[in-house]
Amino acid sequence: MEGIDILEKIRKSEAKDDKAIKVVEEIKKAGVKMLRNEEWREEDGLMLKEGKVYVPKDEALRVEITRLHHDTPMEGHGG
Repeated sequence: MEGIDILEKIRKSEAKDDKAIKVVEEIKKAGVKMLRNEEWREEDGLMLKEGKVYVPKDEALRVEITRLHHDTPMEGHGG
């Protein structure tokens, strides 16, 4: 299933994103699962921002996600 593959790629991404790195460090330092009134949260190895999966600044991964959701018969325009 493509959705699960994408989530695993997001978990394993080693792209450096200063904002996300700082949030992860703050979460680890505080020993909690969420920060800033639940704006940021760690869940199942993923960072969530405002309840949505945060995708690191990994251009190839972001292009793949866009392609998956843009080029579907139901959601996109196929071209």
